[in-house]
Parts: sequence; structure tokens; C-alpha cells
Amino acid sequence: MQQNQLTEDTASLKEQLDATFDVTLSRLKELPDPLERARVAHGLVSRAQDYGTEFQAVRNEAMNETLRVGQLNSTQLAAELGISKGRVSQLAKGAPPERLFLGSGKVIVALAEKLEHGKLHDGRDKRVQGPVIATEDFQTYEHLRELAEDVGLEITFERIPLGGNVRLNRNNLVVICGPRLSPLIEQILESDPHLRFDKDDGGWFLTDRKTGDVYRSPMDEGGASDIAYFGRLPRPDGQGTFLYIAGIHARGSGGVVHWLNNELSNVHRELKAKRFSTLISSTFDPSTLEITSSRRITPFYRPEGS
Repeated sequence: MQQNQLTEDTASLKEQLDATFDVTLSRLKELPDPLERARVAHGLVSRAQDYGTEFQAVRNEAMNETLRVGQLNSTQLAAELGISKGRVSQLAKGAPPERLFLGSGKVIVALAEKLEHGKLHDGRDKRVQGPVIATEDFQTYEHLRELAEDVGLEITFERIPLGGNVRLNRNNLVVICGPRLSPLIEQILESDPHLRFDKDDGGWFLTDRKTGDVYRSPMDEGGASDIAYFGRLPRPDGQGTFLYIAGIHARGSGGVVHWLNNELSNVHRELKAKRFSTLISSTFDPSTLEITSSRRITPFYRPEGS
């Protein structure tokens, strides 16, 4: 019964892809202006190449996993795919499979801008110079970039402007932005039935809805540690997900990347591209702001059906 269902799902996916490509190609050919037709076709060729790269990454990871778990040997897998045994070995031994947890193409990390406030050394208020990215967030990006490049992924960052309007409906996206900086992100976080950000007179904190446990940041009491939310959340268009990282304070986001550096292969093996959420606790060096330790403090919560 389960095998039959898988076969039906596979056939349905292929039919959907074929239908999408057929409609796109038909509409492209019908464009009356040849210059417009050339421009649109040129853009679609680039997009097709990008998707082709992502399909190849998924294929190679799946081949690697098929061999690793012993579902088929190289000769059997070659016969299934209609390629040579040598080609199977070449493709399956490519980039490490855990790279797919972060993305299958060029990864974009969206970092939130904010207005910088605070005190100068003489006690006067800082003069706001314009929107900036927090130093801690940029450090987090740099460490994430190193991790992504270690597993063979290209990565870049972009700014989320004041107001938090970030384009979420795209592949290979990681968002580092607290809910207080983006009403859009705050709304999407409400879909998590297990973990949530809350705020009271004492500041922001995280709540485990299942257990009732409340997690406040030790930084609010002068400590050198923080708590962060980490999850894979649904895109507004319903056509995929994006990775989301947010500490109660900006420093906590770095704890997630520190933890991923040690756990990426295990996390990928357990979660693949499924939706989840969890909390990561980390400590840091107050003088350098660099993370010194990190650990997961809740289970991997998953929404129903994921």
C-alpha cells in the first residue's frame, strides 16, 4: 500500500512538472514581439539552469543515501537510473549530502536592518546614522558562510530593510531577523504550534507551548548567554520553506550556527527538508562576542503531517 502511494505521488509530481513546462513553453512561443520573446527566453534559460543545478544536487544526495543505507548497491542503482556504475560512483561521491539541509543552489541569507541606539562613552545618546546590520548578525553570517562553503555551497547576503519586508517566496533562503523587526516574520511564527516568541514588561522571551516552559535570555540579567529559535518555516505562497534563525538577542543567532557546525550531518539525516522548530542555548565571550558553546534544549518539534 505504501509503495503504491509513493508511485502515485511520483507520477503526480512528474505530471505537474511536465504540465508546468508545457504551458510555459507554449506561452513563450506565442509572444508576438520577437525582442520580448528573446528577453523572456533568455531569462528562462538562466532560471532553468539554476533549477537544473538544484535537481542535480537532490539527485546526487538521494543516490548517496540509497547506497549508504544499503537499499541498492552501485550496480543495481545504475540499472535503475539507466547510467553506468562508474557514473553512479562519480555522482554519489560529490558534495556531502548534508549540504541540502542549507540549500541546493546559491544560498541567500537575509539580515535585518535596524536603527542603532545606545550611549557613547561620555553618556550622551548616540546619533542615529541610518539603518545598520547588527555586528553580531554579520558575525553569524560570516560563520554560516564558512559552513556553507565547507560543504560546497555558494552563499551571499542581502539586507532586510526597516519594516521587515523580506521576499520569502524563493528557494535556498535563510532569514536572520527577530519578530520585533518584521511583522511579516512575526505573523508566520504564529503558525508554529509548539514554540513562540512573547513579550512582557521584562522584555522578549520564548515559550514552549507544549510544556509551558518559559525561556528568558540570561543577557537580560547581565549574563553571557542567550536563547535562539531555529526552524524551517512555510513560505507564504505554500510552495516551499525557508530556514529561520532568531535569538532573543542578536548574539543568540550565532549560537545556532555554532551548533550546526557540529550537528549538520546529524540534523540533515533526521530532518532532511522537513519543517521543524527547536531552541538553541549558547554562551559567548563578552570581549569578542564569539560563541564558545551551544546545545539544543528542546526536541525537534514538527507540525502535523510534516
